[in-house]
Amino acid sequence: MAQSLFEHGQIQTTLIKAKDLRPWVERIITLARKARGGNLAARQRLTQLLGDRAIIPEDNREEYENMSDSARQRVLRSRSGRRYRLGQARGGQKFTAVSVIHRLINDVAGRYEDRPGGYTRVIKLGKRGRNDNAPLAVLQLVGQEESPGTVTRPEKTARSRRTERRYAAAAKAVKKARPGGEAKAEEDKPEGDTE
Repeated sequence: MAQSLFEHGQIQTTLIKAKDLRPWVERIITLARKARGGNLAARQRLTQLLGDRAIIPEDNREEYENMSDSARQRVLRSRSGRRYRLGQARGGQKFTAVSVIHRLINDVAGRYEDRPGGYTRVIKLGKRGRNDNAPLAVLQLVGQEESPGTVTRPEKTARSRRTERRYAAAAKAVKKARPGGEAKAEEDKPEGDTE
């Protein structure tokens, strides 16, 4: 989940998982800031904790989907970042995959050099999971000012809709049952009230 967060900038998950993942991601970003400063032990620890997944750049995803399987493997094997410090495509390829560690150290940690902490935020959504009805949330890197989507109220259940219809029907029946209906209501108003 942390790798996906560093790849996309935000992820949607359950609220409990987002709250559990947040402190771990904050420590990872702090380690990345140390690695950006030249600390080799911090870089090795990041690789140990996260792994080194390959990320296909968004500009090249369509081209990557149209490649043959063997060409895809060549792109994934010749990653930029830690392995190739120049970050240029190798072996006559148009592009290479970027390692998640490279993106974390250069892009994410670079954004937070002057910030002492608080690199992520959890935004609760008004939705719930389909299978387990768990509350959903978005875990987002601070500085990614995109909205997580429309934050709306949860849909009303059939029971609440039925109750509202009953109350509306009862109010209508009481209004009809009053002698004079609306004329009586007009007389009861104080003189100072105007609508």
